[in-house]
Amino acid sequence: MLTTDCKFLENELMDVVRMFKNRPTSILHSFRFSDGVFYNDFTVEGEVYAFKDEGQVCDEIIYKRLERRFAKLALYRILSEKYGEKMPWGALTGIRPTKLAYTELQSGKDFRELFEKMQVSKENIRLVEDILKAQEGIYSKAFGADLFVSIPFCPTKCAYCSFITAPIEKTQHFLDGYLQCLEKELASVQPLCGSLRSAYIGGGTPFVLNETDLERVLKATAPLIKGGVEYTVEAGRPDVFTDGKLQMLKDYGVTRICINPQTFSNETLEKIGRKHTVEDIYRAFELSEKYGFIINLDLIAGLTDERTETFIDGVKKAVQTGADNITVHCLSLKSGAKMKEELSYIENDFVADMVAASREILSSAGYQPYYMYRQKYQAGNHENVGWTKAGKACVYNVDVMEETTDNIAVGANAVSKRVFSGGARIERFASQKDLRTYMEKVDETIENRLKFFGKSE
Repeated sequence: MLTTDCKFLENELMDVVRMFKNRPTSILHSFRFSDGVFYNDFTVEGEVYAFKDEGQVCDEIIYKRLERRFAKLALYRILSEKYGEKMPWGALTGIRPTKLAYTELQSGKDFRELFEKMQVSKENIRLVEDILKAQEGIYSKAFGADLFVSIPFCPTKCAYCSFITAPIEKTQHFLDGYLQCLEKELASVQPLCGSLRSAYIGGGTPFVLNETDLERVLKATAPLIKGGVEYTVEAGRPDVFTDGKLQMLKDYGVTRICINPQTFSNETLEKIGRKHTVEDIYRAFELSEKYGFIINLDLIAGLTDERTETFIDGVKKAVQTGADNITVHCLSLKSGAKMKEELSYIENDFVADMVAASREILSSAGYQPYYMYRQKYQAGNHENVGWTKAGKACVYNVDVMEETTDNIAVGANAVSKRVFSGGARIERFASQKDLRTYMEKVDETIENRLKFFGKSE
């Protein structure tokens, strides 16, 4: 379908093509660079287009960055005009628009000029402005690291989910061995955790563990947590909440929890494979509020057959719960998700209205957007946005999305990061995804992680 003589651009140009519902059957691209000028020529279904852009190049990194930018914008312009479609993020295909904005600002430029050139909507430029403002006092490249602990078990596997998690009834026989490995890993990373900014136990659904097993995780994590460190547990689905688990979190110094209903529609919950009801959501809030946690709540726009009015009602109900943070995700369907077999991620015509309504409702209710990221195969080419009440933003989310600090990640499918030169270079170290393989190779993983962080003997 697409042929280019610039191989490092092939995947990125295809990312532009995939944004459009209608797609050409053939695209030919040729590129050359001469005397500071980037020449990008396209032939799209027999029609020829030629683009010429100037750019100052001082090294290969800048050269590739500018060529990506110019070529993607050129192809976007062609397809947008040809099919009469405009995307909310224009020709930007990266997952972290805010990181791009910071890069521009730190080089002394106004990011708005680049975003306008890339044809990002005015609404999304304002969204980025608001997020950068909300991150003041949190965004930092000065010190510290964040800790992530992976609990890849769930009550059931949701239809939209592409994670490695599986129903715990099918993986129960792995649990004890997995927790033993996790305990060993947490002990091994103590030398790396001298200046933690935050810790996050995520899933999966950590609260699917019974109280005895949950305490094993909390007890193994406790030596790494110092006073004042933000400490989050992604408790997860409302039907696995108990007073005993919540009291245990409080006893171990947890400061934040996540309740993840995804929708306030019983009909939608059933369609996506959830085994709880809307009443369980309210029950989870009622149980949690007395412990004084900062509470995050997750919603997803674009779930199976859910109409705009149903989603809007859900956003309003989320606000009524009093949640300190509300994250609005847009459905993203990747390989491994059951729904991937049933519908195309791009074909939901309601998501744009859902996103616009959520922004209006949450802004009017006093919430601020404070972090944002995008994913491939995301409904309507939109984004995921975390909204917060004043003073309640999650440090972990900002650090991870802006990639400003090292991330020490343990457990199956956990990805550690080292950030160099303020984010100019990032290296990653991934644990095995498969539970059995992860457990078999945990000692090797521990040794290699210490080498990765430069702490091996």
